[in-house]
Amino acid sequence: MSSYPPAGPPRRTAQIPQQTTLRRRLAGLRGPAVPPRPLDARALAALAANPGCGRRALLDGAGVDKTALAAALGAPAPFGQSQFAIVRGNSFEAKVKGDGGAELLRLVHEHLGSAAQPPGPRARVPDLTAAGPEGRAARTALALREATAAARAEEAWTLLDHPMLALEVAGSPVYLEPDAVVVHPDGRWTVVEIKSFPLLDGAADPAKVGAAARQSAVYVLALENTAQKLEGAEVGHRVLLVCPKDFSNLPAAAPVDIRRERAVTRRQLERLTRVEDLAAALPEGISFDPALPAEELTEAVATVDAAYAPECLAACELAFHCRASARAAGQVTTLGRSVRGELGALATVGQALAAASGPGPGPDPTAEALRHAARLRTEALHTAAEAASCRC
Repeated sequence: MSSYPPAGPPRRTAQIPQQTTLRRRLAGLRGPAVPPRPLDARALAALAANPGCGRRALLDGAGVDKTALAAALGAPAPFGQSQFAIVRGNSFEAKVKGDGGAELLRLVHEHLGSAAQPPGPRARVPDLTAAGPEGRAARTALALREATAAARAEEAWTLLDHPMLALEVAGSPVYLEPDAVVVHPDGRWTVVEIKSFPLLDGAADPAKVGAAARQSAVYVLALENTAQKLEGAEVGHRVLLVCPKDFSNLPAAAPVDIRRERAVTRRQLERLTRVEDLAAALPEGISFDPALPAEELTEAVATVDAAYAPECLAACELAFHCRASARAAGQVTTLGRSVRGELGALATVGQALAAASGPGPGPDPTAEALRHAARLRTEALHTAAEAASCRC
């Protein structure tokens, strides 16, 4: 008779108290009356762009409302769209998806499915309503399975309007909602992103297109997780970006290859430390409840390491607070990631200035380069001063 304990049920039973403890711990970090703020694809893309920031990883994983936290710290960030932009975007999306998604499917066929038969009036648009995000994710997975089977049997097009996808990030499930997913007659799945910025002469602002590509890469990763459970399913590496044409409200589209963004996002998300590990390293009693005094919140935020860079100003609600802290500490990260990389072990502006002005111990290439730059600056200032005195 074997002396080993039975595998399976005891292990699952042991995990339940751990999960309950983690949920209570994260709820304590948010505050007793603060509901968790769910992550979306835009936040995940920004998190993946800076995986070394434990502060953002912990706060996002715990569902902390960083907008309210930044305001309580006295450093609010002007994030979010104007009400006019939101209304305009919703109106344009409704126009694109009107008439059973006929125009949207036409654009997908024109740009990404010309070899297949055109979508007819009987294109499938399944109902994806269900209770809660978990229920909607399960309903979406079932709809994708049924759509793939219908594509093989009937060569039918299927439009999934606002499906719900699941992706595990740092050990926690995240639920994502793309604008649309189209299942082609060959069974291929395509992510569709609908944006309100215009396509002028067939091209859009590169910065906005890049942000949309990074956001779409998160959706593609989540779709790939679902596709792995379905034999023969394939997720397209090109997404369709639908925007207003020129200065009108007519929809236009452009395919965007997101293979590079997908690879980078996957690698960065895999580097993220698990939320429970970050929470376990915090002192007992730490809370980020926005109702707490600013001094207490400042001390709590300081217990979590951050990796500030100027790029954070466009992607994180706490960027202004982190920038002020980095400047007060004289960190060279305030000068940009490229400068930080060039300076090597010199982590503060004071250390860099000391290395540039003194001989320094031993042959240090970074210090020598700084001293050379300081000499060039001194010579340039001396030459400029001489030229100014001659003109006088």
